[in-house]
Amino acid sequence: MYNNNKQFAGKWAVILGGSSGFGLAAVQKLARHGMNVAVLYREIAATERSLKEKLSQVAKEYAVTITLHNINALDNTTRTTFIEQFADGKQGQVKLLLHSIARGNLKPLIKTGDVEPLTQDDIQLTIYAMATSLLDWAKDLLAAELFDTDARIIGLTSEGSDKYWEGYAAVGIAKASLESLCTYMAVELVKYGIKTNLILAGITATPSLKRIPDSDRLIAHATARNPSGRITKPEDVANVIYLLCTDEAAWINGTVIRVDGEHCR
Repeated sequence: MYNNNKQFAGKWAVILGGSSGFGLAAVQKLARHGMNVAVLYREIAATERSLKEKLSQVAKEYAVTITLHNINALDNTTRTTFIEQFADGKQGQVKLLLHSIARGNLKPLIKTGDVEPLTQDDIQLTIYAMATSLLDWAKDLLAAELFDTDARIIGLTSEGSDKYWEGYAAVGIAKASLESLCTYMAVELVKYGIKTNLILAGITATPSLKRIPDSDRLIAHATARNPSGRITKPEDVANVIYLLCTDEAAWINGTVIRVDGEHCR
């Protein structure tokens, strides 16, 4: 009898930025359905201990392999080394590459009072961290023949790609770049069986949101306008990441999928 809970047995997810928020929720959701996960993140020792304990229990509960890698996913040499080590015996097993890196500069474009403005380096670093680094990872995993014949690449964008949020300029530019990149990756990678999509999550109380100036106001506004009377949870997004990995989602490609529960208003 088909066991839906283990539908991804033997497959792997590589999650860039999996120690909290959307990435961590995705680890837990995918493991529940039998997917092994390589979790990449940057954390201090104290935070990492808690993460290791939590994911050790997840791996044990669902009988999957979860490997933790406290490395800089934005460094070229580190990426190459990881893929070389990860590739041993895993050719054709990567079902999902999830880009959930939240690293950017939150400054205004123009100097405001004592707050220094963004520099070109700030913008370029943010664009690479939150957008174009996805392409480097995809190309290297593809070159190593690690992708499944029906694989998924998923990134995370936001309304800040085309709306003004205070201090969000560099991240907004990065998210707009990511959306354009998704279109081109969707076309050029589909011949390898890889589908590329983005999720536009609603306002979600993640560690990265708390760093945005006046984030409490964003949360209050999103709660008020949402017909369900709440903001998005990381688990809401993880559920859609899971759905996009299923066989039934194989025809979804090059799309930005809203997971906000309130775009009707």
